Amino acid sequence: MHETMQESSPSEFLIDENDEPPSGEEAEEPPSGLAALPFQHAHSAPFVITPTHSFPVSPFVQPRRVARTSPGTRAFRKRFYPQVKDTQWNDWHWQIQNRIRTLQQAEMMLHLSPPERDALVHLGTSLPFGVTPYYMSLLSVDNPLDPLRRCVIPTAYEQMMSPGEADDPLGEDSQSPVPGLVHRYPDRVLFLLSDFCSTYCRYCTRSRMVGHGSLAPQRDRLEASLAYIRRTPTVRDVLLSGGDPLTMGEEKLEWVLKRLRAIPHVEIVRIGTKVPAVLPQRITPVFVRMLRKYHPLWISAHFTHPDECTPESARACAMLADAGIPLGSQTVLLKGINDQVETMTALVHALLRMRVRPYYLYQCDPISGSAHFRTPVEKGLEIIRGLRGFTSGYAVPTYVIDAPGGGGKVPLMPDYVAGRQGDALILRNYEEKFFSYPDAADASCPDGLYQ
Repeated sequence: MHETMQESSPSEFLIDENDEPPSGEEAEEPPSGLAALPFQHAHSAPFVITPTHSFPVSPFVQPRRVARTSPGTRAFRKRFYPQVKDTQWNDWHWQIQNRIRTLQQAEMMLHLSPPERDALVHLGTSLPFGVTPYYMSLLSVDNPLDPLRRCVIPTAYEQMMSPGEADDPLGEDSQSPVPGLVHRYPDRVLFLLSDFCSTYCRYCTRSRMVGHGSLAPQRDRLEASLAYIRRTPTVRDVLLSGGDPLTMGEEKLEWVLKRLRAIPHVEIVRIGTKVPAVLPQRITPVFVRMLRKYHPLWISAHFTHPDECTPESARACAMLADAGIPLGSQTVLLKGINDQVETMTALVHALLRMRVRPYYLYQCDPISGSAHFRTPVEKGLEIIRGLRGFTSGYAVPTYVIDAPGGGGKVPLMPDYVAGRQGDALILRNYEEKFFSYPDAADASCPDGLYQ
């Protein structure tokens, strides 16, 4: 067995015995019953969302039958996990404990390309490799260009540095008053709870720290961040991120939420997470009942491609939405993955059906080894032009660049102002037609008009 980097183990303070992913050889062995034969991959079938939990449902809503899972996931389980019961597969602890983390496991499930194999052999100290069995079931077996597969399977291109790239392109470390807390904007902070994720995205903007043990969820570190927030009354909004905060146990995450809610000037708490897409089994009625105690609570989910919008993800989002938690999606624009208008349209429509508002479309950050993921900025503007006017406004995210060096998010929009004609503003609409708008004169209000 080749040597692979051991990712950091979560602290005992935040991950209890049942939550902690296993370490050592036991964690590295493939699940029993694996076969090296390929199976026919099937993309997610259409589904209908229906409540599957204990929250009240209007009597006027007549639920229809819903697929429990996609055909591709069923085929994957039958081939690679025939002895695993539904109760195990649907247990988020089991999913984390049985993540695919080695070359041997990956090559049993996928026909690896040379760049993929080379990356897994020489992973070294870079971003760890880890994929939940559930998310692995969504990947194409034979196609290394499959969008979801490119998101989570490392390739040798990650080791190629390009001009302008950096390990910390957003300058987070320089804007961190205490370890694990970033204070960039006047009224809000980014609170990094841990460096652990159930599945590692290869374009992660925090690949310099995620999975490396440099941001362990220790109590004294978290207390230091909470103390900073308490003594900084301008902070009204706290974004919990990491790593993934939703991979923590209920009691441990509640410990953080309860203390934030006890700070009078903290108005809003947000959670950034990939869990609804890669580990939807984590969203349980017990977990959601805990979250809803700490309103106003918002969740920013990270969805990348329409193939992630499965029946499992839809149920997870439905539970969160029914608990009164507003959901937004933050999508990274990725070359060859979601950089076509048709793909992005399919994604934003699927998200709205799951009651997730497309919020941000991020230009991919220039992290080290990210050139194969990054598109020209014009591609993002092209996508916004292809959405604006051609679908509902709720479906159109804000396209932003997180300015290198800590400049914050800069929104980008196609130029819909064509110029002026006298006092009139000339506008270009989504159909490339021109319209004249009588702009208000820059003059003082006449005396007595509003008296």
